[in-house]
Amino acid sequence: MAGDVRPQSRSSPALAAVRALLQRTTGGRVRVEGEVVGETGGGLVVLLGVGPNDTDEVADRLARRVTELRMFDDADGRTNLSLVDVGGSVLVVSQFTLYADTRRGRRPGFTGAAAPKLAERLYLRFAAALRELGVEVAKGKFGAVMEVELVNQGPFTIWLDTDDA
Repeated sequence: MAGDVRPQSRSSPALAAVRALLQRTTGGRVRVEGEVVGETGGGLVVLLGVGPNDTDEVADRLARRVTELRMFDDADGRTNLSLVDVGGSVLVVSQFTLYADTRRGRRPGFTGAAAPKLAERLYLRFAAALRELGVEVAKGKFGAVMEVELVNQGPFTIWLDTDDA
């Protein structure tokens, strides 16, 4: 209809939010040039992508959501426990490829991801916010080519973005 103003879809880069892929793990590590730079035991491996409109508040909100989300089994085998409840740790790995746009052609585009300066600042802010919430945090190396290893327990993987947080 002429004159209609339609809202942008959630996948629109203009509305992009911090994106996180949470993987429940019994252990994980990240290497750069063969050297381990981050390692975790039981808890989560979080692959984190940052959008161009994200802020410190968004990173803080996502960190709180990650610590409170009930992804761990209780004594009855039900997912009733949070990361904090089980004393789990987190390995955070920056991953701008979570913003891949594959709608055209065969080569993904990444224009929906934040510029490196903002992305690194918010990646570090997210890790710091987790620590402030009492979680042990290890990190990959921002901007590096990394080898990420993990044992996905379950498997149990959740896609989370700040639109959901």
